[in-house]
Amino acid sequence: MIKARIVNYLTMIKFSHSVFALPFAFTGAILAAGGIPPLKQLFWISIAMVGARSGAMGMNRLIDRSIDARNPRTTRREIPAGKISVSDAIVFTLLSFAAMLFAASQLNRLCLWLSPLAIAILTAYSYMKRFTWLSHFVLGVAIAGAPLGAWIAVTGAFSSAVIPLCLAVVFWLAGFDVLYALQDVDFDCRTGLHSIPQRFGVARAIMLSRFFHFITCVLLVANGLIFGMNDAYWIGMLAVGALLVYEHSLVKPDDISKLDMAFFNMNGYISVTILFFTFLDILI
Repeated sequence: MIKARIVNYLTMIKFSHSVFALPFAFTGAILAAGGIPPLKQLFWISIAMVGARSGAMGMNRLIDRSIDARNPRTTRREIPAGKISVSDAIVFTLLSFAAMLFAASQLNRLCLWLSPLAIAILTAYSYMKRFTWLSHFVLGVAIAGAPLGAWIAVTGAFSSAVIPLCLAVVFWLAGFDVLYALQDVDFDCRTGLHSIPQRFGVARAIMLSRFFHFITCVLLVANGLIFGMNDAYWIGMLAVGALLVYEHSLVKPDDISKLDMAFFNMNGYISVTILFFTFLDILI
């Protein structure tokens, strides 16, 4: 019984998708410290990240529960399917954000002060698709809080040096969220929800996604130049470029059958690759 409930909560927030944001938080922390930050900082950064993401996903599921109940792809999600009640989801979301706030308070004062803004952005995304096809970028900004927040957690201050990495996350996330939205384009058109595929069509959406990921690569180059990275980093960025090319080879206007592999597998590899080669470069 307890195990089943835990599985339901982890499934509701898609805990496995933490692989998208958490590596970028660690990347930001490593760049800020110029090496491995103190383990205590890494611990509280991890708690803050897990709390923020869990709270954001819980809020998203609550806000979108009526939409999820009407979309054939999402009717089996935990709240529409009755596996998790609305009241329980509210408690889970509040506890998750509370964990984020407490972790921020253990890092430094600026992290704590900025936490409400982070929660506002994480919450706003769920409403954006009701108003604008730019919602993909709002989600990108929310996830870009990972490297930015980790930088501030380590240094206690903001620096323009971290901006290219944050923008790389924005365009990377927007690019693959556009691909993810391809599977709901018909539903979005019927219900008046907004997305780039709904606004511009499938073929143009795929082209825009490719363009966003090209910008991601440019920004990762800028990040390497700013921090004076060496061979290991550049080898890693070549690998990231290759993964992005392969990701886009899996998705075609007339065939999105491999979308799950393009969405989860490739982007999980990309975030981990950026972390690994950044760490390796600084280590050696």
